[in-house]
Amino acid sequence: MKSVSRSLPALLICIVLPTLFFFSCTVQKDPVGTLGNIVETRYGRLQGAVNEDKTVTSFKGIPFAAPPVGNLRWREPQPPAAWEGIRDATHFSASCMQAGEGQARLPWTEEFMNQTEISEDCLFLNVWTPANSVSERLPVLAWIHGGGFREGSGSIDVYDGEELARKGIIVVTVNYRLGVLGFLSHPELTAESSHHASGNYGYMDQVAALRWIQENIVAFGGDPGRVTVSGQSAGALSVQALSVSPLAKGLFQRAILVSGARMSTMTRFVPRDLAEAKGVEFAQSKGVSDLAGLRALPAAELIADFRPNNDWSSIVDGWFLPEAMDTILTKGQHSDVPTMAGLTADDRRPRLSTLAEFHEQARTEYGDRTTGFLNLYPANSDEEAIQMASRATRDLGRIATAEWAEFRGNASQAPAYTYFFSRAIPWPEHPEFGAFHTSDVVYWFNNLKMLDRPWLEADWNLADTASSYWVNFARTGDPNGEGLPHWPAFDTNSTETLALDLQVGTIPIAAEKQLEFLSVESVKPSAGK
Repeated sequence: MKSVSRSLPALLICIVLPTLFFFSCTVQKDPVGTLGNIVETRYGRLQGAVNEDKTVTSFKGIPFAAPPVGNLRWREPQPPAAWEGIRDATHFSASCMQAGEGQARLPWTEEFMNQTEISEDCLFLNVWTPANSVSERLPVLAWIHGGGFREGSGSIDVYDGEELARKGIIVVTVNYRLGVLGFLSHPELTAESSHHASGNYGYMDQVAALRWIQENIVAFGGDPGRVTVSGQSAGALSVQALSVSPLAKGLFQRAILVSGARMSTMTRFVPRDLAEAKGVEFAQSKGVSDLAGLRALPAAELIADFRPNNDWSSIVDGWFLPEAMDTILTKGQHSDVPTMAGLTADDRRPRLSTLAEFHEQARTEYGDRTTGFLNLYPANSDEEAIQMASRATRDLGRIATAEWAEFRGNASQAPAYTYFFSRAIPWPEHPEFGAFHTSDVVYWFNNLKMLDRPWLEADWNLADTASSYWVNFARTGDPNGEGLPHWPAFDTNSTETLALDLQVGTIPIAAEKQLEFLSVESVKPSAGK
């Protein structure tokens, strides 16, 4: 990406987006001086903690918006209050309201789950910086956690940013409102909005966090012109939504989608009228008839039943999302930035145990094409059926990523880099989980130390390689660098992707016959030579 002037992007945002949230239209000047464990933000001073070897300073529990409580519940985020003196930023603050109390739910052990207190006052972020001077202008990686828009936090162990920061980038992890508190749509909310929109408050929190980075990251030694927005699962869907939202234009220059790049996620949205109807139904289920009644209920009562909130994550509200995500991208109205996207090998582990179940699932999925599928994935026993179901699911996962990359590429100039993470965390007690959903995050963050597992030297090498790809991408928009296996940009003519395992290198998206059978028309060997 070209950078004519570091102050120009902020100036343009001030000109064209003066009413969105609370972006300050005073272009930030370069501060000067040594960066210690006390920094000056626009809202006040913070005291952080320096790690043991004095290579990284962390600042935790930083408010990036006002508490969304009382009359601010279900409103766009407002600016945080300034404070006097020095605010202690050595400990995480509360995470957003959610069920579960951080309990392990295999394969996700406690290290993958939120362990901090929960509160409706939760709009905090955390910063890890290796900078020694505020003038270093280091690249920034902003992380949006997963959890199905129902749970999660920026303070989860495996998201700790210290190891990535050691490699020369600034890491920011973000909280955002979840479940009904983050995504309720209701006719009264729409009526009171100056934008005639409701829902998507969790997404708006993410935009507010990115704006906070634009306003404040220079104080931590960061470069607001080199921000990578990244996320896993629900966080990856968030990155896609941010990539097509006009509210996020100019706030980031690269994007990383971890286990979330599929056409099915691009089309996962709810029209506002249907979302509003669901909001009315939700209010009635809580025994209230209007918005005032909902705002009067305790937050704990609102989150007692999370299932109805599961589909409220992407609402075509007419403001954050003016149209469906795939429509905006097709029109070329998205943020066209270098993008990295992929998934784990067992992201969607097939749930079957017998040959009969395998055949039944094949008939349900493929109908009159069932024989063709079973010829490609033959099985004659329960054990073979489990193996073939896993092989087919892995092929489908790689193909789905390729289909997404090709669709994106039709309207984009910036490159995409796709991957397939097939190394399973060594776990003798539970080998059945394989390379499960979220398991790759400990490698990308170079955080193997967070899990007590019988790691091989090759695992440490893989974590070093994966995290180096991220650091290079955050710096330049290209993951490649000295000493790393070459990662080619996605190209329909090559039909390859990068495989990350104990050995790292390119592999075919799928074998030719499998690719021909499982693909849509746009992603087949015939598309290339």
